[in-house]
Amino acid sequence: MARNSYSIGILFIGLAVLLLLGKLGFFQLLLSFFWPLILLVPGLLFHYLYFNRRLPAGVLVPGGILTTYALMFFFCNLFGWGSMSYIWPGFILGVAIGLYELHLFDRGSDRSIWIAAMVLGVVAAILFCLTVLIKLGIYVIALILVIAGLSMIFRKRRFW
Repeated sequence: MARNSYSIGILFIGLAVLLLLGKLGFFQLLLSFFWPLILLVPGLLFHYLYFNRRLPAGVLVPGGILTTYALMFFFCNLFGWGSMSYIWPGFILGVAIGLYELHLFDRGSDRSIWIAAMVLGVVAAILFCLTVLIKLGIYVIALILVIAGLSMIFRKRRFW
């Protein structure tokens, strides 16, 4: 009976520690930062199961999408959700990555999958560049003006 009371005592202490950590907000902090693992774990699991030859290549599409989205959400957790206004083309890029993985690892895939992946990847890249240009455009213009001014100051005066 002493052995049972020892085990139950450890169980009670562990339960008390869990309750205190919960009351202090430890689990809320942990879940508020690591919730993208809900997307990352299945995405990586799809890749793992494909590469261990347990599932067909079609699972690489949702695997690539989930993994990309989870990384975007981790980025937003680190740098603030305002950064989503810059990285939103990643939602298109996630689909492109999933389709490209399918084309890359499925020997019998159609060329149209590769074309769709490339089109979506280029669209995502263009939208990302436009977003950065629109959001940071004034800084780009200021940088161009500074470079033009410095080049006018330091180059030879034969053109003046």
